[in-house]
Amino acid sequence: MEVSEQLLEKLKTIGISSLNEMQLATYAAIHQNHNVLLKSPTGSGKTLAFLLPMVDQLIPDKKGIQCIVISPTRELCLQIEAVWRSLSTGFKVNTSYGGHSMPQEIANLSDPPAILIGTPGRIADHISRKTFNCKSVKTVIFDEFDKSLTLGFHEQMEYILTALVNADRKVMVSATSAIHIPKFVDFQDRVTLDYTIKEIEKERLDMLKITASPESKVSKLVLFLSQIEDEQAIIFCNVRESVDDLSQALRKNGIVNSLYHGGLEQDDRERALIKFRNKSTHYLITTDLGARGLDIPDVKYVVHFELPQKGHEFTHRNGRTARMHASGVAVVFSDYEAALPDYIPSEILELNLNHVDKKIAYPIFTTVYISAGKKEKVNKVDIVGFFCQKGGIDKADIGMIQVNDHQSFVAVRTEKVRLLIENVQSEKLKGKKLKIEIAR
Repeated sequence: MEVSEQLLEKLKTIGISSLNEMQLATYAAIHQNHNVLLKSPTGSGKTLAFLLPMVDQLIPDKKGIQCIVISPTRELCLQIEAVWRSLSTGFKVNTSYGGHSMPQEIANLSDPPAILIGTPGRIADHISRKTFNCKSVKTVIFDEFDKSLTLGFHEQMEYILTALVNADRKVMVSATSAIHIPKFVDFQDRVTLDYTIKEIEKERLDMLKITASPESKVSKLVLFLSQIEDEQAIIFCNVRESVDDLSQALRKNGIVNSLYHGGLEQDDRERALIKFRNKSTHYLITTDLGARGLDIPDVKYVVHFELPQKGHEFTHRNGRTARMHASGVAVVFSDYEAALPDYIPSEILELNLNHVDKKIAYPIFTTVYISAGKKEKVNKVDIVGFFCQKGGIDKADIGMIQVNDHQSFVAVRTEKVRLLIENVQSEKLKGKKLKIEIAR
């Protein structure tokens, strides 16, 4: 089944001139079959692949939720919502996740959306509260299905599927090939699309190693970062404590960075991703929680500061680079005395670090926080106008803008941030005095 010209034109308005092979196959499979298992690597465009068929499948003016999308983390849910909103379908969407106001979600569901996106725990909670009619749901999509199982959502997922008695179309999505489908999923006569094994992807990834003693690892990392100039890098550690320690060590060396792991509050995790996306920071230090499923840009460098225990974790980490048509570099830190794991090629080359004292540049953007968002009727145009007219900066000084429900984040050229903050302190945006400050 071919994508309609109308839908293709809609995609062009958001900068997508054509769909890739996986997206076209998924579009056809979901239209033609009730059950689809999609396996495709991180960064291949899976979100758009499973959302596009819904544009055609949803019935206008039909009451009740028609499709539920389940995703394991808040960040993924918000990413899916953003992609759906970018399509400007006219169909209402709501997102539900832990940490979000339950009374507000219940109020939103009193006028049910056509599509509901949420985490397994929160969707199961709504079902138990009977805040929406399960019988209207015809399609259920599990994004990062295997990750939801890994995070221990078995009971919630089974409960959801049991409650959605009329959901005759199930779509399971995974970034890895080796996944187990539990018995509670009635997944008979499914069509499987497997795009995880692509030799061309391997060819785009260069792999290098840096040999260091435990005492010299940080100094060699600093030296490496000084040589990649303003390129962004994701730096992986195995545990939260290592992420915290490395982040602090880099800051002592004057290196701006963001950290991301499960021990942080959800707001802090989201802010870390926002700063990385808008290039207020060049380096994101994370555990394997950041190995897949996050809405972050292509990066050229993935750094394995600590090597994972298993090969598939190494593969997922590397999936943050060399995505789609880009190339990337995976840098492995190796101990002088320890042998490299079997999952790393034996012919990996040593990276020769240039021992020239080169200062790492401060990011050209700094993130500014605004205490209002979509629910206060604030949009990107409002923010740009306010910053230029009242803040005394030019449009060219403003980078990426993200407007959430009750807060907004704006990348502003670092050299202009202090001027902006000073100028807007006594001003009102949309008739209201708001908190506007450098994001913590």
